Amino acid sequence: MTYQALARKYRPQHFSEVVGQAHAVKPLVAALDQSRLHHAFLFTGTRGVGKTTIARLLAKAINCQSGMSSEPCGTCTPCLGVEEGRFIDLIEIDAASRTRVDDTREILENVQYAPTQGRCKVYIIDEVHMLSTHSFNALLKTLEEPPEHVKFLLATTDPEKLPATILSRCLQFNLRAIDSEQIEENFQNILSQETIDYEESALRRLSQVARGSMRDGLSLLDQAIAFGDGKVTDEYVRQMLGMIDSQHLKEIVKALSQNNAVGLVAAVQEIKYRALDYNAVLDDLLLILHDIVLYHVALDALEAKGADVESIGELADIISAQDAQYYYQIGLYGKRDQPLAPDPSSGLEMTLLRMIAFYPSKPQAGNEPIGAVDPNGSLGKTVSVSNSGASSDKQHPNRPEPNVISSPHVDGMTTAESGRTNNERSISEPEVWTSLVNKSGLKGVTRELAMNLAPLEFNGQVLKVNIAVAMKDLHNQERQGVIEKTIGDLIGSSLKLHVTKDDRHSDRVETPAANNARHAAEGKAQAYEVLIDDPTVKQVMARFEATVVPESVTSGKQRS
Repeated sequence: MTYQALARKYRPQHFSEVVGQAHAVKPLVAALDQSRLHHAFLFTGTRGVGKTTIARLLAKAINCQSGMSSEPCGTCTPCLGVEEGRFIDLIEIDAASRTRVDDTREILENVQYAPTQGRCKVYIIDEVHMLSTHSFNALLKTLEEPPEHVKFLLATTDPEKLPATILSRCLQFNLRAIDSEQIEENFQNILSQETIDYEESALRRLSQVARGSMRDGLSLLDQAIAFGDGKVTDEYVRQMLGMIDSQHLKEIVKALSQNNAVGLVAAVQEIKYRALDYNAVLDDLLLILHDIVLYHVALDALEAKGADVESIGELADIISAQDAQYYYQIGLYGKRDQPLAPDPSSGLEMTLLRMIAFYPSKPQAGNEPIGAVDPNGSLGKTVSVSNSGASSDKQHPNRPEPNVISSPHVDGMTTAESGRTNNERSISEPEVWTSLVNKSGLKGVTRELAMNLAPLEFNGQVLKVNIAVAMKDLHNQERQGVIEKTIGDLIGSSLKLHVTKDDRHSDRVETPAANNARHAAEGKAQAYEVLIDDPTVKQVMARFEATVVPESVTSGKQRS
């Protein structure tokens, strides 16, 4: 038996089987059940969304021998004839190949004759916008006042090209692009009936590539079944569509977060070696950046769409929502410029490099030293870490311990405080801990966790920190591990955090977030005082009887 394509085999035979067009099907069903059927319909929409299918269902419902109904029997001669494409009173016309006025006149000459088998003669004119101006003019009068036994069903992908005189004579139904979730669900039903094994991730990918067209999706599904030798797997679908592997995609995202230009160039060379579709790679990158933003701002929405939340969460810990939005925007510009690139490989490479090379307010390497590591490598024996935004101390040439991390509190410590070890005076100081967190490069939720950890006590390699009960949901072992490794790398040795959750420490020890806020407020107050004392400002205030709103003054230098 000759194989029949899935798009033909599973074409809906009842209105209840139409997917994603409830807004169009509902009024048609009501009109059929009430026998209040208009004489001319216009179905618009992109390819493969069901325009011709709904028109054929309407023709079947009109001519069913059991009576005009939204549920035709499907067994009578008209119903079977419409399904098999041999019903003599259903005339389908391809306007793209019959554009001449003579063709239209020939059709209209037969309109006056009564139907042979059915209740009505139904004319389905596909791609009606392709008719010539003279053909439209010839159709106008008949379309407005046809015989009672004639129905016109027009379909087009470009309604803007139709004359207003045609549009005014038809009931218009705009068919929407079908949701990818509905396409995926239809795929699952079809493959279950065909007893074909599949992976849900593969169907999800195919439904996204279909871009709202059920027919395109079913054609891709046919191709995937053949490509996978009777199975639909994510690996085969990726190969068929020329998509990059998800692990390679994650490596690109990680390289972006690390400003790793070498890693990005290597990734593009791997894509070139595997002969993948560069536009598809960029599309996949944009989709994963979109998921990262959803993870940050609408986690429930990400879970509802069935995404791999755990995998996206790993990437969201290293890329903030702001950074993901920035990369996404650059990627969109890259898609626009891709056809203009000398070759697709260099176009993709330049897009990725642009994401890291022109990042706004990107700190210049070497301008802000994080700290030198003592050759012995012991924790706490690191030299100065600059504290951006805080008042810096003068160097004391006679200080006997040059390996202590400097902070405003260290220079002014009391005799009792001087008895503490170098380690305790360094990393457990709120100012120093704040400086380390600010310079750590942590992003996303992991940074928020670090910003809300208040240092309490340091012993050996263990730093005891506290987090307020209200912020405890930020904490988990994975994020704690990232903080330990990142801060450990800064100070040149391993670090272990012991996290407590107690509100009693909130007023006693500052968190980095509170420390930054205090310094910002102090800087703002100082800027206000300087502004008020400025002679020019005083002159302007006196002349215009003006005042300066304290909240409007900024310090000009913000803490990172």
